[in-house]
Amino acid sequence: MLNDTKTNTEERVLLVGLYGPDVHKAIAVEHLEELKRLTDTAGGETVLQILQNREQPDAATYIGKGKLKELAQIVGEKAIDLVIFDDELTPTQARNIQNATKAKVIDRSGLILDIFALRAKSAASKTQVELAQLQYLLPRLTRAWTHLSRQKGGIGTKGPGETQIETDRQMIGKRIALLKEKLAKLERQRITQRKGRNKMTRIAFVGYTNAGKSTLMNALTQTNVLAENRLFATLDSTVRRHRVGNQDILLSDTVGFIRKLPHHLVDSFKSTLDEIRESDILIHLIDASSPQADDYIQVVHETLRELGADRKQVILAFNKVDLIEDSSRIKALQADYPGAVWVSAEQRIGLNRLEEEILNVILKDFVDKYYEISVKNYKAISFIFDNAEIHNQKFEDDKVCLNFRIHKKDLGVLNRILHYMQNGVKEREGISG
Repeated sequence: MLNDTKTNTEERVLLVGLYGPDVHKAIAVEHLEELKRLTDTAGGETVLQILQNREQPDAATYIGKGKLKELAQIVGEKAIDLVIFDDELTPTQARNIQNATKAKVIDRSGLILDIFALRAKSAASKTQVELAQLQYLLPRLTRAWTHLSRQKGGIGTKGPGETQIETDRQMIGKRIALLKEKLAKLERQRITQRKGRNKMTRIAFVGYTNAGKSTLMNALTQTNVLAENRLFATLDSTVRRHRVGNQDILLSDTVGFIRKLPHHLVDSFKSTLDEIRESDILIHLIDASSPQADDYIQVVHETLRELGADRKQVILAFNKVDLIEDSSRIKALQADYPGAVWVSAEQRIGLNRLEEEILNVILKDFVDKYYEISVKNYKAISFIFDNAEIHNQKFEDDKVCLNFRIHKKDLGVLNRILHYMQNGVKEREGISG
């Protein structure tokens, strides 16, 4: 049980969602089931789920005055500690619902932030979580249930929430400014650390939360990254060196995506998500056994677009194929996603095929070159030896003849060096005989 503020019982939780013209009831049910899993990850016990059919959320109470009275009665009868709404509430809605129910009230964003506060381990992720929580709390400052948070703690009160809820806006504003400054300093340190990685191809795992990214990282690199069957088991990025064929690569395991990921959370985790932005290739991992696989793929695409990483080369990999009993399910997905790789990280199925695809994609970005360069071009020669795979070399008079394989982006740098030096170079495509 993750909730460390209550030793004997979990918080009793009521989940609330809406469906209507824009959201089909079946979809809303799926969203509430995911909210239930998030609640379990946070350490709560879901007692009841309520779905209401409305044209649109009520501006004052989200569910309407009549439904709110009914909700308050249920909270009392079922001894509910916490009400969680699947959509983000406005400060006014949250305050009105709290006043009516006398229970703690949070929304999906607040719940995700609470889980992140539990999962954060590194200095950077702890700072990022605190910043996101304070940005979330700032417009929601209220004393409606501070007495409950002091007595019971629980979901929605972890990290800075429990103490900062009592603090005025000016103090929170100063704390936000301080955290942003701290994150900027940590980011400068990360940039320095990443400079040494530029020579290797960088590949980041992306996917919906609980797709199995950490398990796949462990299977490929034979390491022991934390892997749990819970949402957001991974929060801090993990980078491992790996060799595929004759190529040294860097694999990054990153935080999973999820529906309705809070924008302020994405902003706060910019430095962590830079592992995705700065990668050369993305491995998009999908839980093939999930009935919502298509929906998860769309969520990941939208998140990558928001991050500005939607134009990168992507290897689509369906995981957990060992859990699919209906062969027609696999055939349908194969028809919809031709060229995808099929693996089971847990059972180590299809890993060789995945590595072959990684190598194929890497090699598409490399070219073979033969250059005859004047020895005066020492900067260019040094750059080639530092950044290319040398196939053959020989010296003739005042020049060096090099057969090498180089990444296209490094070739552009090399040609700029040669142009700047304004010294002659003889070039031929491919490998010289």
